[in-house]
Amino acid sequence: MPSLRFEAVLLRSVDYGESDRIVHLLTSDAGRLTAIAKSARRSCRRFPGTLDVFNHLAIDGRARPRASMAFLERARLIHPFLGLRTDPARYALASFLTEMLDRLSPEGIVGPEAERIFEFAIESLRLLENVRPTPSLRLLLELRGLDALGLRPEFGRCVRCGRVAADEISDDHRVHFHVADGGIVCTACGLRLDGLIPIEIGTLRSLDAGLESSADRLDRIVLGTRMLAQAARVVFRFQRFHVGVELRSERFLDEMLPVLGSDSPSTTAPTAPTT
Repeated sequence: MPSLRFEAVLLRSVDYGESDRIVHLLTSDAGRLTAIAKSARRSCRRFPGTLDVFNHLAIDGRARPRASMAFLERARLIHPFLGLRTDPARYALASFLTEMLDRLSPEGIVGPEAERIFEFAIESLRLLENVRPTPSLRLLLELRGLDALGLRPEFGRCVRCGRVAADEISDDHRVHFHVADGGIVCTACGLRLDGLIPIEIGTLRSLDAGLESSADRLDRIVLGTRMLAQAARVVFRFQRFHVGVELRSERFLDEMLPVLGSDSPSTTAPTAPTT
C-alpha cells in the first residue's frame, strides 16, 4: 500500500469502536484525508496526545486502494495551538473555519491548490492564537477561507458584462452583489436579476483589502458599523450558498462573536413588537 507522509491539521476526530479513532485531516500535499487510527485511544507511543482538533501534525500512514479511509500509523505534534482553547471566541471562530474546510476541501488534490488551503488553515489558526478576534476579523477570515477553497467573489467588475467600477466613484456609492453569480453586477445587468444585495463601494474595497492583505496584518482592517452590516449580509449568504447548510459551529460562533446585520437568524437584531 502506498505510504503517506504529510504535515496535517486535524479538522475533526470521532471515537470508533472500543479503541479506534476516525480523523479528518487537512494535509499539505493531498487536501482532505479521512483516516482510521487503530488503537489510538490506547497507544501513547504512536499517538501521544496528538489527535485533538486544531493540532498541527506530522503524520505517517498508508493509503488503501479502493477504500474510503487510509490507515494512520503515527502522528507527531508540531504545534497544538493551545491559545485557541483559552478563549471562547477564539475557539468558536477556529471551530467554524475548520468545519468549513472539512466540508468543502476536496480530497486527493495536489500541488498549489492543496498548499493554498493548508497554508490558509495554518496562518488563520496562528493569527487567532495571537490576536483577539473581532467581528471584522471573523468576516475577513471567512472570506479568505472561501478564497483559499477556490470560491473568491468578484468585487472589482460586473460579473455579467465585465464593466469595471471606476476609481473615482465615492466610497458611499452603492452597487449590488449577486450571490449565485459570485460577484457584483452593474445597474443595467442587475435589472434582470432577483435577490440582489446592496453594498457600498467602500465596503467592497475593504473586503478586497482583506483578501489581498498578508495574514499577519489582517487584524488592522476594521470595518465600521455600516460596512460591517453590509459585509456580513454578503459573506453570510455567499458562504451559505456554497456550503448549502448551516454549519454545526455557526450558532456557537454567533453567540461568542455576533455580527449584527447578517441574514443569520441568531445574529439578526430582534424586531421590536408591534402594538
